[in-house]
Amino acid sequence: MVQATLKIQQDLVEWLSIVGDQLRRDLHSPLKVSTKSGRNDLVTNLDKQTEQFYVQQIRAHYPEAHICGEEGFGDQLTDLSGLVFFVDPIDGTMNFVRQKNNFATMIGVYLDGQPLVGAILDVIGAKLLVGGAETGVQLNGYPLKQIEPAPIAEGLLGVNAMMYAANKYHLQDLAAQTSGVRVTGSAGLEFIQVITGQQNGYVSSLSPWDVAAGWAIGQGIGIEAHNLAGQQPQLRDREVIIAGIPEIWRSFQKLQN
Repeated sequence: MVQATLKIQQDLVEWLSIVGDQLRRDLHSPLKVSTKSGRNDLVTNLDKQTEQFYVQQIRAHYPEAHICGEEGFGDQLTDLSGLVFFVDPIDGTMNFVRQKNNFATMIGVYLDGQPLVGAILDVIGAKLLVGGAETGVQLNGYPLKQIEPAPIAEGLLGVNAMMYAANKYHLQDLAAQTSGVRVTGSAGLEFIQVITGQQNGYVSSLSPWDVAAGWAIGQGIGIEAHNLAGQQPQLRDREVIIAGIPEIWRSFQKLQN
C-alpha cells in the first residue's frame, strides 16, 4: 500500500507543479470573474480550467477514483467509499483576484473516508507541502519532523475573520490564550503555516476541499483536525474545523462548556 500511496504522492507533486507554473504565467492576464453564492464568493475562468486539468489527470491515472471538486467538474458523491480525490483548484480566489498573491492550489486523497495523502502549493511563494501518515511530510522536498508539544501561549492562531469578529465559539477567548491571531483568507496557506510550525492552530468554517489536503498532510506530522462534535472532519458538507497541535483542540473544547 505504501508504494501505491507514494505513486499518488508523486503524481500530486507533478500536477501541482504544472498548475503552479501555469497560474504564475497567467497571473496578470485578463480574468473572467463571476460570483457563486454571493459577491464575495468568486470564481474565475482559471479556477475552472485548473479543476478541469486535475480531473483529466485523475481520470486518466486513477479511473476507479471519485472526485469531489469545488467547481463541480467531479462527481456527485453519495459516500466516501473507495479512492476519493478532493480538489481545490484555486484556494483563496478572492486573494487571487484582488491581490495576485496569498492563494494556493491543493488536492487531498482519501481511501474509504480516511486520509491517505495530500499536497498544497503556495503558488506565489513556491512552497510545495506534500505527504501523509504513510509517507511522511516534505516541504519542497525536505522532510519535516513530528511536531513538538508546546504551550499555545507560545504560538499564533489562524482564524476566520468573521467568526473571530463575532467571537463565535469563544474564538476571541481562545486567541487571547495565544501569541496573537493571523488571517490569510486561504485555508491551504493556513494549513501550511500550521504544519510547518509557524502557527499552532487554525479555526474556520471549511468545505471538504478546503480541509482535505491539510488534514491528510497533517496526519503525517501529528497535527489534529476536529469538528465541533470532536469527531474527525466528515468531508460531506461545510463544517467548523479546529486544526492544530493537540492543545489547541483541548483549549477550544474547554471554552465551549
